Amino acid sequence: MSGRPDLAGPTLTRHLLRGGLGFGAIAAAFALLPVAGPVALLLAPLGLVALRGCPMCWTIGLVRAVSRGRLERECRDGRCTLNRV
Repeated sequence: MSGRPDLAGPTLTRHLLRGGLGFGAIAAAFALLPVAGPVALLLAPLGLVALRGCPMCWTIGLVRAVSRGRLERECRDGRCTLNRV
Protein backbone atom coordinates (compact mmCIF):
# COMPACT_ATOMS: atom_id res chain seq x y z
CA MET A 1 0.00 0.00 0.00
CA SER A 2 1.12 3.54 -0.67
CA GLY A 3 -0.04 5.06 2.62
CA ARG A 4 -2.59 7.23 0.83
CA PRO A 5 -6.20 7.03 2.02
CA ASP A 6 -8.40 4.76 -0.05
CA LEU A 7 -11.42 6.69 -1.33
CA ALA A 8 -13.30 3.53 -2.24
CA GLY A 9 -15.34 1.63 0.30
CA PRO A 10 -14.61 -2.01 1.08
CA THR A 11 -17.37 -3.19 -1.29
CA LEU A 12 -19.18 -1.66 -4.23
CA THR A 13 -22.57 -2.22 -2.55
CA ARG A 14 -21.50 -0.38 0.60
CA HIS A 15 -20.05 2.46 -1.47
CA LEU A 16 -23.29 2.82 -3.44
CA LEU A 17 -25.35 2.78 -0.23
CA ARG A 18 -23.21 5.57 1.22
CA GLY A 19 -23.67 7.55 -2.00
CA GLY A 20 -27.44 7.08 -1.95
CA LEU A 21 -27.59 8.17 1.66
CA GLY A 22 -25.28 11.13 1.10
CA PHE A 23 -26.83 12.48 -2.09
CA GLY A 24 -30.32 11.71 -0.75
CA ALA A 25 -29.71 13.71 2.42
CA ILE A 26 -28.33 16.67 0.45
CA ALA A 27 -31.28 16.60 -1.97
CA ALA A 28 -33.75 16.25 0.91
CA ALA A 29 -32.17 19.24 2.66
CA PHE A 30 -33.07 21.48 -0.26
CA ALA A 31 -36.35 19.77 -1.16
CA LEU A 32 -37.67 20.09 2.40
CA LEU A 33 -36.60 23.72 2.72
CA PRO A 34 -40.08 25.12 1.84
CA VAL A 35 -41.75 22.71 4.28
CA ALA A 36 -39.39 22.59 7.25
CA GLY A 37 -37.57 25.89 6.79
CA PRO A 38 -33.88 26.35 7.58
CA VAL A 39 -33.95 23.35 9.93
CA ALA A 40 -34.00 21.11 6.85
CA LEU A 41 -30.51 22.34 5.97
CA LEU A 42 -29.19 20.28 8.89
CA LEU A 43 -29.47 17.27 6.58
CA ALA A 44 -26.78 18.67 4.25
CA PRO A 45 -23.84 18.15 6.65
CA LEU A 46 -25.08 14.61 7.34
CA GLY A 47 -24.98 13.96 3.61
CA LEU A 48 -21.44 15.26 3.39
CA VAL A 49 -20.39 12.99 6.26
CA ALA A 50 -21.88 10.01 4.40
CA LEU A 51 -19.92 11.03 1.29
CA ARG A 52 -16.77 11.41 3.42
CA GLY A 53 -16.42 15.10 2.74
CA CYS A 54 -17.13 15.85 -0.88
CA PRO A 55 -19.20 14.47 -3.76
CA MET A 56 -16.19 14.42 -6.10
CA CYS A 57 -14.19 12.29 -3.66
CA TRP A 58 -17.12 9.87 -3.52
CA THR A 59 -17.19 9.72 -7.33
CA ILE A 60 -13.46 9.01 -7.52
CA GLY A 61 -13.95 6.30 -4.92
CA LEU A 62 -16.75 4.81 -7.04
CA VAL A 63 -14.45 4.58 -10.05
CA ARG A 64 -11.78 2.95 -7.89
CA ALA A 65 -14.29 0.50 -6.40
CA VAL A 66 -15.52 -0.51 -9.86
CA SER A 67 -12.02 -0.92 -11.29
CA ARG A 68 -10.51 -2.59 -8.19
CA GLY A 69 -8.95 -5.87 -9.23
CA ARG A 70 -9.49 -5.21 -12.93
CA LEU A 71 -6.81 -2.62 -13.65
CA GLU A 72 -3.19 -2.53 -12.64
CA ARG A 73 -0.81 0.39 -13.02
CA GLU A 74 2.67 -0.47 -14.26
CA CYS A 75 5.50 2.05 -14.47
CA ARG A 76 8.70 1.50 -16.46
CA ASP A 77 11.31 4.02 -17.47
CA GLY A 78 9.24 6.95 -16.22
CA ARG A 79 6.11 5.96 -18.15
CA CYS A 80 3.03 4.52 -16.49
CA THR A 81 0.32 2.50 -18.16
CA LEU A 82 -2.90 0.85 -17.05
CA ASN A 83 -3.21 -2.82 -17.88
CA ARG A 84 -6.17 -5.14 -17.52
CA VAL A 85 -5.58 -7.97 -15.11
